[in-house]
Amino acid sequence: MALMARPGRSAILLMALAGAASQAAADPRAGDTATPAVVIRREPLLLAQADPARRGHEDGIAVLYPDIGEPYRKVFTEIIDGIERQTRLPVRGYPLADHADLAELQAALKRNGGKVIIALGRQGVKAAATMTGLPVIVGGVSALPEADKWNGISLTPDPTLLFARLKSLLPTVRRVIVVYNPQNSEQLIRLAREAARAQGLELVALEAADLAAAVRRYESALAGADSRLDALWLPPDATTVDESTILPLVLRESWDRNLPIFSSSILHVKKGALFALFPNNTELGRDLANLAAAALVGEPLKHGVTPLRAVRTAFNWRTANHIGLAMDANQQRGFDFLYPEP
Repeated sequence: MALMARPGRSAILLMALAGAASQAAADPRAGDTATPAVVIRREPLLLAQADPARRGHEDGIAVLYPDIGEPYRKVFTEIIDGIERQTRLPVRGYPLADHADLAELQAALKRNGGKVIIALGRQGVKAAATMTGLPVIVGGVSALPEADKWNGISLTPDPTLLFARLKSLLPTVRRVIVVYNPQNSEQLIRLAREAARAQGLELVALEAADLAAAVRRYESALAGADSRLDALWLPPDATTVDESTILPLVLRESWDRNLPIFSSSILHVKKGALFALFPNNTELGRDLANLAAAALVGEPLKHGVTPLRAVRTAFNWRTANHIGLAMDANQQRGFDFLYPEP
């Protein structure tokens, strides 16, 4: 059976590929005009300060983060707020653009007494990779190439938490279906296989290297899914969870089949997924601050970027009602966000 009963397989593929092309054409970032670089500020923003006796060139935390607009800036602001709340060390933030002067950044870190770097986002990590002589903790990224070379915490919720929540809501589920691109999500899927076994679940992980392959994988998986035993996981994978093409098709088909979907994006819950775990940015900042403090005193760190455990939960009660999952008021209070809002 095709993913959607109305258009055939070839029509779905054309719709998906055309939608992706239209989105790229409409995206101003796809043009040839380069965004002007924003050089780091000459006097970096002081985000937190220890008592006066510790000012100056004492041990401090330097936070490198992308200088971007809302709503993404709020994510980094909240993470930095958590860092500030967790430590009494001086914390200085360095906003970076794509072409920031990294030699100036290195000089500023030395001048301002930064002894450990917390690198947020891909721009922060890219800049930190050029810094010498300082330990680096990374955060605010969903995935990194060669993640084993870094220390830190990703933005991707730990599959163990996702599957535990799934089992608490739907104890009859036996299989989790996920479509993923190995180039984006191989490490996450390895963790997910272990997490699934721990919860008594079978993980059906289907590889798709591009959008067309992802559509075919979803067609096959959804045609054979059993809504009583199966659930579909939408991972943070730009290839297989394309927001403009695949997501609407999958959500519509899952609604028609009463198949539960869960995700790592709160936006998917707003659109119809049953639940999602997503970052608690302030608590993530606290955890990053603890790793930075440990690095400062020479404690050995677990090598690698670990999945996120500081999470919040969003739940769609209308979808729950649709698939026959009754949630009383007390149970609903266990979620951070409910959609649609009561």
